[in-house]
Amino acid sequence: MGNEQHDSGSATYHEILSQPAAWQQALALVNQEGGALRALWQAGQFAEVIFTGCGSTYYLSVAAAALFQQLTGTRAKGAPAGELVLNPELYYAQGGAVLLVAVSRSGSTTETVHAVNAFRKARRGTVITVSNYGDRPLSTLGAVNIAITAGQEESVAQTRSFASMYVATTALAVLLAEEPALLQQMEQVPALGERLLTQYGTLAQEFGSNLALDRFYFLGSGIRYGLACEVNLKMKEMTLTHSEPFHFLEFRHGPISMVGASAAVIAMLSQSNRGDEEAVLHDVRQLGGQVLTIGEEKVDVAFGSGLAEAIRSVLYLPVPQLIAYHRAIAKGLNPDRPNNLNAVVTLDWSARG
Repeated sequence: MGNEQHDSGSATYHEILSQPAAWQQALALVNQEGGALRALWQAGQFAEVIFTGCGSTYYLSVAAAALFQQLTGTRAKGAPAGELVLNPELYYAQGGAVLLVAVSRSGSTTETVHAVNAFRKARRGTVITVSNYGDRPLSTLGAVNIAITAGQEESVAQTRSFASMYVATTALAVLLAEEPALLQQMEQVPALGERLLTQYGTLAQEFGSNLALDRFYFLGSGIRYGLACEVNLKMKEMTLTHSEPFHFLEFRHGPISMVGASAAVIAMLSQSNRGDEEAVLHDVRQLGGQVLTIGEEKVDVAFGSGLAEAIRSVLYLPVPQLIAYHRAIAKGLNPDRPNNLNAVVTLDWSARG
């Protein structure tokens, strides 16, 4: 694969490379719960859908909400679970039932569990949970609980877990949008992920190991913005490198002033707005920035999937994850155990009831 495994990051490395199997399980579980999910959706008459999580799963929620609204036409948004607890009036509209989709790798994150309990106590609507553990508190709280055990991880930074849960929320959106042809197409996604990991392993190693680069910017618009936020977080966590995510057109409004020969811009190119996105990258190249493009075709990392744009977004994740892994190794860091982080954040919120 053009990758070299290092003992200090062996868990992360294995989790990145093995993730397509977890994607497959995610698809199977959503299909298995299809009847229950459709019945819940039809009976709920939901005014809006809120996806929630913390850290990586908050970014997943941003991405999932954008896709859900695009496919179903129902208003949807992503919210940090802590904000649903501290400032619920800013997120819950007055009147109308809400579908809350709570996402947590561990199923034990304090803010997420507390947000769901508060939501249930207030009788705001219905809960669906998505996690990687079926025996944790969160997985007892939903009307439907999806636990993708193949996404479980030893490492702190989420890679396989994030992608598996994102595949599940993508399949959920497709299912509730009543797009059976798209759901069937999604069965091809795991094999495409395997090919990307094999084909672009050397590129990821070379790009990630280039320590002449000292800052990274991840660009993604529309349904890809939450994913740009997530791979940016991987770069921060694993490599302790200056890294920021932006929508494509927003990048010109200030951040582009940071671009020079030591800046890397990793761009998640779309099909629908590619012309405008390429124009931003032209400006970056004029300033000497190093650009890596990811997308369906005529890019540095090409999916070549032939799939509908709405269902292939998980394919943007594996190569940037590998780039972060290789940069951590090149800097002498252990990507399995990033600075100052724990795999699960638990707080003493017992007094909140």
